[in-house]
Amino acid sequence: MKIRFLQRTIVQCQLSLMLVFASFSGVQAGVYNIRDFGAKGDGIHLDSPAINLAIEEAASKGGGTIYFPAGTYMSYSIRLKSNITLWLESGCELIAAYPGEQDGYDEAEPNEHDQFQDFGHSHWKNSLIWGIGLENITLCGQGIINGRGLTREESRLPGVGNKAISLKLCRNITIKDLTLLNCGHFALLATGVDNMTLHNLWVDTNRDGFDIDCCRNVRISDCSVNSPWDDAIVLKSSYALGFFRDTENITITNCYVSGYDKGSVYNGTFERDEPQAPDQGFVTGRIKLGTESSGGFKNITISNCIFERCRGLALETVDGGHLEDILINNITMRDIVNAPLFLRLGSRLRSPEGTPVGHIRRVTISNLNVYNADSRYSCIISGIPGHPIEDVVLSNIRIQFRGGGMAADAALDPPENEQLYPEPWMFGTIPASGFFIRHAGNIELNNIRLSYQQPDYRPSLWIKDAREIRLINYQGHVREGVSPYYLQNVENFKSE
Repeated sequence: MKIRFLQRTIVQCQLSLMLVFASFSGVQAGVYNIRDFGAKGDGIHLDSPAINLAIEEAASKGGGTIYFPAGTYMSYSIRLKSNITLWLESGCELIAAYPGEQDGYDEAEPNEHDQFQDFGHSHWKNSLIWGIGLENITLCGQGIINGRGLTREESRLPGVGNKAISLKLCRNITIKDLTLLNCGHFALLATGVDNMTLHNLWVDTNRDGFDIDCCRNVRISDCSVNSPWDDAIVLKSSYALGFFRDTENITITNCYVSGYDKGSVYNGTFERDEPQAPDQGFVTGRIKLGTESSGGFKNITISNCIFERCRGLALETVDGGHLEDILINNITMRDIVNAPLFLRLGSRLRSPEGTPVGHIRRVTISNLNVYNADSRYSCIISGIPGHPIEDVVLSNIRIQFRGGGMAADAALDPPENEQLYPEPWMFGTIPASGFFIRHAGNIELNNIRLSYQQPDYRPSLWIKDAREIRLINYQGHVREGVSPYYLQNVENFKSE
């Protein structure tokens, strides 16, 4: 009896292995090997026609897995369908081809609302991989997506692609385990996507890493994103869909973001030769909410993340959206090139006419450790006249600034610049060495410790037009002849 059972078990295992090998060759229903549809994988021939043929075949039968065996596949636009998995095997590299004189990427579709956000955020088809109005999509495997032939500029030329992956109005999306390199303007643009998981992705690119725009229920975990010329992980809420839609219910956890030279994190050299991004500021590579903010940002958590050689954390709403119920915890930063914390409520209002100014409220940031931060901009919490940032708690924060602020800097009163694009340098050098707080209410700074590599002759706190400001165990520097606080039009200031 035992021998028969063993023989039956061996036969079942053999059948299972046969089915697995058959699936890789495209024989088993549901798995489609792109080589069976004419893909060469030699890095010379264009393989996107074969890839799209495999997708069409799978979609006609209700869906399936499109299998990319080891090889180098040159491609223009890959058009996703519902219920499709793209599986890039280890040793597979999908490369965005350079546009030819007659061939190229799918043309950017018209969008009558493109005046409310940049060109790149307003179109999806001009991409290496794209899908609109789909569901149940997975991109996975140990392979590489290389956007070598994508432009990092917002080119409007027919046949030019500027995104590696773009999705619009899709749901139930999983992208995991892949490496994405040189991805043009976006490694991923997801607009109006619900229920999306991004997990264990390695991204080393030239502009934005992940743009999560007007999305709901998104989980980003265990990802490394190096993006020296733009943001690494950025949440947005543009008007690209033609209606207001909040970005909400988002978790970002266990991620590493940086602004080292492009490609040098992927190859392990961590080079620092290029100091600037295209906006002429120092390298970017951060986590940010904004700038596109016609809709709002709600119910968002960011935890257990590392920032290195990049800009600091930015929470911005300037186009009318409401930014509220944000929880940020356990963040460490090194070599930060501007403000470690930047909270900005503005009135750029790049939204349909009549859109009112939004608000920022109920933000909690705790357990933040920062080493070697640029001192010119300190940390900034700045609303605009009549529209304060409210209900912010900062606790258990330790920041070591470079210092160097001069006594003359303490006399500065930065311009409001209500309609400018939000970056810390919009105010020029800040008159505070620690925190600049203006147009704000109900702000608590609890267990804050600041230190400086060089002497700084500005007050630790500069506060104007604010109310209900509470300091609990606030340890700013005390330097002879320098007042620790500058207060103007501040109601109910308490220090314990």
